[in-house]
Amino acid sequence: MVTLELAGVEIDHCLGCGGIWFDRGELEALMASPDETEQLIWSLRPVDAGREGYRRCPLCDRRMEKVALDLGQTRVVLDRCRDGDGLWFDKGELVQVLGGSGLADDRLMGLLARMFGIERGGQ
Repeated sequence: MVTLELAGVEIDHCLGCGGIWFDRGELEALMASPDETEQLIWSLRPVDAGREGYRRCPLCDRRMEKVALDLGQTRVVLDRCRDGDGLWFDKGELVQVLGGSGLADDRLMGLLARMFGIERGGQ
C-alpha cells in the first residue's frame, strides 16, 4: 500500500487491488459534514461475507466485519474494523458511497476521479 494525501488527509491505497483504507476519523475529515459521515459509518449493518470472504484490518490484523449500505437500489458492502480502527473500500466503492449518499461535494468527487482514474458512477 502507498500513502496518498487527499485534501490534506493521508489515506492508504493498494496499488494491487485498487482498494482504499481510511483510518478512524480520516473519512470524516474529508467531508463537509463530519458528524453526518460518522453517523453513516456507524449505521452500516453487519452482513454475511458470502463468496467475497473476510479482510484483515491493516492496523490490528483482526478479521474485519462486512457491513452494508443501501443506496436506493444499490447495496455496497464494505469492510469495517471491529475495533473501530477504520474502514476499507474495495475499488470503486468509495465513489459509489460518496456519490450515492450525497456527503461529498463536487470538489472531492473531482479529486477522487483524478487520483484514482475513476468516474463518478463507475469504477
